[in-house]
Amino acid sequence: MRTLTGLGVAMITPFSKDFKIDYAAAERLVEHLIAGGTDFLLALGTTGEPATLSEQERANYLRFVIERTNGRKPVIVGVGGNNTQAVVDAIAKLPKSGIEAVLSVAPYYNKPTQRGIIQHFKTIAQHSHLPIIVYNVPGRTGVNMTADTTLELAHSERNIVAAKEASGNISQMGYILRDRPKDFVVLSGDDNLLLPELAIGADGVISVFGNAFPQHFARLIALAREQRYPDAAVLHGQLLHFIDLLFAEGNPCGIKAAMTCLGIAQNVLRLPLVPISDTLMQKMQREVDALSAISA
Repeated sequence: MRTLTGLGVAMITPFSKDFKIDYAAAERLVEHLIAGGTDFLLALGTTGEPATLSEQERANYLRFVIERTNGRKPVIVGVGGNNTQAVVDAIAKLPKSGIEAVLSVAPYYNKPTQRGIIQHFKTIAQHSHLPIIVYNVPGRTGVNMTADTTLELAHSERNIVAAKEASGNISQMGYILRDRPKDFVVLSGDDNLLLPELAIGADGVISVFGNAFPQHFARLIALAREQRYPDAAVLHGQLLHFIDLLFAEGNPCGIKAAMTCLGIAQNVLRLPLVPISDTLMQKMQREVDALSAISA
């Protein structure tokens, strides 16, 4: 498996005005991400609105991303759910080549116990032909994967190779980093906490922000790796307001608006998501203009 560290971007799925997948925009997005220093791409994560895509649309979009990336960067794919067997079945249908790993979110809505989460991921890992990245995002799933749960999975399942930690709890991140196996990768899932989490040892990020300005997060990660934290802190401060705007009315509503400001994709989402308010859009345009002027 190719190394999945540094800047990963949770790609949007661009839509045209008739709500079909806009493959011309998707091609622009792939090239924008690679040119901007992205280390690996995530297709069909939450930011990609997979819940509103048909099975065939998901397969077609994933195939397009793999083909357009053409091995230049690793591609991972989001496959998760609250029916363990359905997740196992979906992973089994994935292409046998072109994908480095599966990002799988903790079961949502059911609110399983920690023991249930462990058995869910063990079952997936033992049946998957691809490495698994476990994804903790309690703000969406309704249940937190504790550090002990992540660590048990990391130490017991060789096919679970990484974690995306988006609890917003730096202490929890710290315990995972302290006690993880040597080669287990830990990625931030909180754009606003990227710098402090890099400072305590995180290996990178799977980012929403990176869709718009991958070069700025690539630079932030490089500065942290060089331990140039005063310079990194200045850049981090310049990016914070834009990050807050991205999530002010939900994700991917904010990032799709930003991508429209950049001329990469149209501001179209599938229901139940809707475009951000006009007031927020005005703020977004001003912030996009400001960040576009920052040298990476």
